[in-house]
Amino acid sequence: MADVPDNAPEHCPGTKSELAGKASPCQGCPNQNICASGATKAPDPAIAEIGAKLSTVKHKILVLSGKGGVGKSTFSAHLCHALASDGAKEVALLDVDICGPSIPRIMGLEGEQVHQSGSGWSPVYVEENLSVMSIGFLLSSPDDAVIWRGPKKNGMIKQFLRDVDWGELDYLVVDTPPGTSDEHLSIVQYLSSTHVDGAVIITTPQEVSLQDVRKEIRFCQKVKMPIIGVVENMSGFVCPSCKNTSQIFPPTSGGAEQMCADLNLPFLGKIPLDPRIARSCDEGRSFLNDVPDSPAAKAYERIVQSVQDFCSNRVTDEQSAT
Repeated sequence: MADVPDNAPEHCPGTKSELAGKASPCQGCPNQNICASGATKAPDPAIAEIGAKLSTVKHKILVLSGKGGVGKSTFSAHLCHALASDGAKEVALLDVDICGPSIPRIMGLEGEQVHQSGSGWSPVYVEENLSVMSIGFLLSSPDDAVIWRGPKKNGMIKQFLRDVDWGELDYLVVDTPPGTSDEHLSIVQYLSSTHVDGAVIITTPQEVSLQDVRKEIRFCQKVKMPIIGVVENMSGFVCPSCKNTSQIFPPTSGGAEQMCADLNLPFLGKIPLDPRIARSCDEGRSFLNDVPDSPAAKAYERIVQSVQDFCSNRVTDEQSAT
């Protein structure tokens, strides 16, 4: 739970709960008096600070997945590469997968470190108009395990949003861990005072993945997070030689396209499996630059254009409303 202190006893109801300071597990807790007073139910002052810090960011996009291993970080990285291919756009990628930060490797930034200035932490730059922040830059080794409970992870996310000197950005893409847990609640809470365009949800075709993606969709609906659309990743294997497609993960229940039709959600497209994507990620290069004419690169191009169109239309709609 996002609002459980580090020193709380087992079964703590959470500092925001109506039972905070009053439930039986609260007896003897060092936080009991302050929780019972109602002070913990006040809005976190960091929310307003983050709102001010990110006021210079035009578009904020979350990348979510219900299931791990569906290529969410790969998609986040290539979404940023594609957006930054327009040299007039300033793009940043924030990795809030605290326990599994793969973005530094995918972006070719392993071994880089974060530097601090008077205006906050400086992100690490891939290109002049593409910057990255990840806890991976704060670890002494890529093999170090981050063994943190929820409150400490949430504090790290707060620091990334509030203390990083993002500057003026056209796009901030937030790569999240799989699931619907502490990190997701925190990112939604901390961004509540800012304009978030919405979430792109990544899945693979098989029902095992779709089952968890439906939970992610329900999460977005419950926290009133707009859904930009769903991407079906690893959607068939296109042979680089003969160009024939084989279904490695058969869409037994109709795949993401059918799910989106059933739930009345935008379906952004399918990205086929291509072993060169994995090779590019391992070597920290952009697959879109390496193999721009491949079916997967073309699929990315169409999906990224749809994301950009969604963001532009959302701004137009809001301007019309005012």
